[in-house]
Amino acid sequence: MTFQDMCNNLDIFEDDDEDDDDDSDWEPLHKLREIMKWFCTNCTMANLDVAVHCDSCGEHRESGILKHGFFAPSFLHESTLLEAELETRTDKGMVSQVSTFNSSTAIGFDERMLLHSEVEMKSHPHPERPDRLRAIAASLATAGIFPGRCYPIPAREITKEELEMVHSAENIQAVEVSSNVISCYFTPDTYANKHSAQAARLAAGLCADLASEVFSGRAKNGFALVRPPGHHAGVKQAMGFCLHNNAAVSALAAQAAGAKKVLIVDWDVHHGNGTQEIFEQNKSVLYISLHRHEFGRFYPGTGAADEVGTMGAEGYCVNVPWSQSGVGDNDYIFAFKQVVLPIASAFAPDLTIISAGFDAARGDPLGMCDVTPAGYAQMTYLLNIVSGGKLLVILEGGYNLRSISSSATAVIKVLLGESPGCDLDDPLPSRAGMKTVLDVLAIQKNFWPVLESSFSQLQSQYEIYTTQRRKPRKKRGRGVVPPLCWRWSRKRLLYHLLKGQLRVRGKGF
Repeated sequence: MTFQDMCNNLDIFEDDDEDDDDDSDWEPLHKLREIMKWFCTNCTMANLDVAVHCDSCGEHRESGILKHGFFAPSFLHESTLLEAELETRTDKGMVSQVSTFNSSTAIGFDERMLLHSEVEMKSHPHPERPDRLRAIAASLATAGIFPGRCYPIPAREITKEELEMVHSAENIQAVEVSSNVISCYFTPDTYANKHSAQAARLAAGLCADLASEVFSGRAKNGFALVRPPGHHAGVKQAMGFCLHNNAAVSALAAQAAGAKKVLIVDWDVHHGNGTQEIFEQNKSVLYISLHRHEFGRFYPGTGAADEVGTMGAEGYCVNVPWSQSGVGDNDYIFAFKQVVLPIASAFAPDLTIISAGFDAARGDPLGMCDVTPAGYAQMTYLLNIVSGGKLLVILEGGYNLRSISSSATAVIKVLLGESPGCDLDDPLPSRAGMKTVLDVLAIQKNFWPVLESSFSQLQSQYEIYTTQRRKPRKKRGRGVVPPLCWRWSRKRLLYHLLKGQLRVRGKGF
């Protein structure tokens, strides 16, 4: 269906009885297009023409973020002063110095993936846009990391035979057919143009080769700077901005190279329903996801704690479903130490893959959570020891360019051997976060005995913890005590009101 066809048949997407897999929380009212004049480069939010800075994120309307990534100033008047600083930071001397650094961190990137874009703009720019890769690449270049301290691997398109190990023939054909049209939609939020099928094949091919490189030891670790993302793509369907499942392709490529067990940790703010579907009956791939769930009200609605795998693979799907927005570093690190790391260590994978969506980052317009670059760096550091350092990070979501580029840069610095910064030895989670972790432990301890002691300790601490954090009730003051004689005088109504025996009800509320 072309964009024009979709506009002419909007009623087909308005049937409440059908689940059309629409991640439409990013699509505002069409009326905004008439009154808003420019969209922020950083976060895509709409702003009035008179505004100079984005009302949502503060970015200048002439942002330089695509030139220098998150190093670029948010306010344009600072850019002149920063240009000299950035040139000094990335001068030829520095680049030549880091180029000789014998790092074995591989980067998968190809500019042809930038051609995947929505042909016609709706009332709002699509959040999954080529600028996401441009901003990360600009940040890495400005920091002298890539090119410089990391090396590229040659790009290739994934073969049909490799895709058939993950997806159905119908799914593969549907994506391939999109190369013959100007524009089409797999779901109302999942677009394609004539370049999208090739971009998806390149992304999957780069991820597969990176997995083989890392597992074989030819690369210490790797980062797949790829799009379109993949973790929502299931066996039969493309959805949620995703066409082919890059993490699933990588896991099977590693197993083809000799890996017996592969761990996939998905910290994208949305549950990776496609990855779970592909491996929910497979005991050789352990899938762990941390995501906003809100009891099924957050897209895609899957990923409850009791979704543990099927057909003899129970326990090999582990979901940590946050019950609210605003989840930050402490909750994630706490979940890592209580759930992710104990299970991962017991599983003992030969390769660890991170489905690294950065839409749980602070400032992301879709995720509305509060994970910082330091938080992502710490999680990467913790996972780096699970499989002997054999770690592959694959880009998934993330729609604030500053958040995604600063977070990705922090993660790659850890891959290069740098310290993650602050170490959260004893993270203090929110009450809701602790409750989520406790619920997960109660379920997963039935499959992973290593969790039993943690569950018992946490259960005994939970009531004490919540009592300590519970706000004390304010004592009511005595107020005004009316004279007893008012009770039978003309002031009896005022007497009963002051004594609290009578309440005034306002109209219309």
